[in-house]
Amino acid sequence: MTKATGVVLVGLGATGIAIAESLVSRRDCELLGALDIGVDKAGVPLADFVAGAPRVPVVSSIAELPSADVAVVATSSWVETIEPTVAALVESGTNVLSICEELRDPTRSHAQAVARLDRLAREHGVSVLGTGCNPGMLMDTLPLVLSGLTLGVERVSVRRTADMRRYGAILRKFGLGLTPADFDTERDAGRVMGHVGFAQSIGALARGLEWDLDSIEVDAVERDVIAETERKGQHTVIAAGTVTSVLHRARGLLQGKPVIELATRFGIFDPEDAVERGDELLVVGREQTIEVAVPGGFESFLSTVAMASNAVTAVVEAAPGFRTVEDLPVGALASKGARVAP
Repeated sequence: MTKATGVVLVGLGATGIAIAESLVSRRDCELLGALDIGVDKAGVPLADFVAGAPRVPVVSSIAELPSADVAVVATSSWVETIEPTVAALVESGTNVLSICEELRDPTRSHAQAVARLDRLAREHGVSVLGTGCNPGMLMDTLPLVLSGLTLGVERVSVRRTADMRRYGAILRKFGLGLTPADFDTERDAGRVMGHVGFAQSIGALARGLEWDLDSIEVDAVERDVIAETERKGQHTVIAAGTVTSVLHRARGLLQGKPVIELATRFGIFDPEDAVERGDELLVVGREQTIEVAVPGGFESFLSTVAMASNAVTAVVEAAPGFRTVEDLPVGALASKGARVAP
């Protein structure tokens, strides 16, 4: 039997813990330890947060982490924030997979950071990969793969409704639970920004289609639905009269026309909300239009966990350097490793 891939987690928020829970159930991975700087986690046995994990203490520095094949970083949406962490892990000889949205494909938005990480990873013989559900699959890789069914793409459009009920600290950047007035104030101050990663999805898709875009436009996030009654997520409460759903849109322009259009509603929804639920993907080709419709929508939280978990072994097997999802063979993205009954 092939030796299991040794994994450490950096960041034990809601998504990090869910990824850890996934990893302990896999036959191809061995969860060895975790890092979190929170005073409520550092020093506490990892098994207290993740059933089936080893009873090793959660550490608060990279130097204290056990040696592993790959580190999964689930701490921040921004390259600038996580670059020092990723660099330190790489220097320790550890491959890195991150669900940082900006790390998905930052060749356009953070070219210098990519160059630094690529050079460092090559020097140490490891790889760095950013992936997730969105960006990572639904608004970039999936339409890119489906484009292979047409001889010439004219336009790509993706519309999603993302249920945020299972997310934790990430909800702050969407402004859920704020009054309309507070939402507007926080958005104008730059503390509520909605989805991070539209530019990376558009850039990855355009690069794959060999479109040299004029520009990428990301709109300001809009408040969408105000809760009429209290509703609860797993880690937050949305009071009546506060924002429970936001709408965020972006597009890529080519010769002055939008050729990539992305839009997502992010929220904690009730059946009574006047919101059309579901995901829709269109690849408009010269000779046919490819349409994928998912009533109710993809489960955003679980899809992010799955994308990260399924790519853990792929990042170890990838060529050294900074890698994007498109650098991986299709089979590397497949669901695998789950322990199944004989």
